[in-house]
Amino acid sequence: MAENNWQNFLKNIGEWRGSFTKISPQGEILDSTLSIINLEGLEDNKLVKFRLRRFGGNSYDETPTQDYGQEYRSLGRQIIFFETGTFSKGSFQLAPFADFGSEFGFIEGDRRLRCVLLYDRQNELSSITLIREFRSGSNAQERPPLTLEQLLGTWQGKAYTAYRDLRPTDKFETSLEVKKIDNNKIQQQLTFSGTTLTSSASIEGNKLVFNSGDNPRQILLLPDGSSTNAPLKLELRKPFFLEVGWLVNEKERQRLIRNYDATGAWIGSTLVIEKKID
Repeated sequence: MAENNWQNFLKNIGEWRGSFTKISPQGEILDSTLSIINLEGLEDNKLVKFRLRRFGGNSYDETPTQDYGQEYRSLGRQIIFFETGTFSKGSFQLAPFADFGSEFGFIEGDRRLRCVLLYDRQNELSSITLIREFRSGSNAQERPPLTLEQLLGTWQGKAYTAYRDLRPTDKFETSLEVKKIDNNKIQQQLTFSGTTLTSSASIEGNKLVFNSGDNPRQILLLPDGSSTNAPLKLELRKPFFLEVGWLVNEKERQRLIRNYDATGAWIGSTLVIEKKID
């Protein structure tokens, strides 16, 4: 697993131009900063040099306001790269009075999309950062903002779960049906590994709010075909998951899920690649 993790990491090699966009927990776009990330493989790809430059203005030709570099010869256990190069990394453990966060990264052709979810020391969702990146020199385009209409229908897919303890990856089939009940509510039914989960959400602008149960969560429909699915507040001693999705085209959506158990410990990450069948 560790060796494959490095090889999958190498699928992100290149120069990526894009932006970091701050988004409020309510889905409001706050501000954006231009960025260039370089991932360069050296020594027969046994060493990867990472460089991040961020710019204060509207041009990549300006002097960067931040220029940060790091070298990697191995990867920490908190990060998992899947075969596509898509990855998930973040906190090992939810704890009282401690910051908590996770990053989700997708790669598809000459595009990357990353998203960082941060929780404050009261375990409340405090900020979302959406990072839209394009391989330098390519003609890659940004996707339109995600809409509810694009999600409606039936999606069938395959899921791959990689575990913190490096046991073999699990693979299983998934089915997700999303339908409108009325103008103000949707219902979704998720089936996997013989389990079916049904839930409903109210439609509030670019938010789908799930209030059933004792831990409300919301899906935010965001720029570039992306979405977040996260609790507004993390509860101690209860299992939870964080999810980011990306509609890579009208018929394919990918979702990354980071799973935590009732002790607040990270147990694994799941990549779902699903196709719309109707």
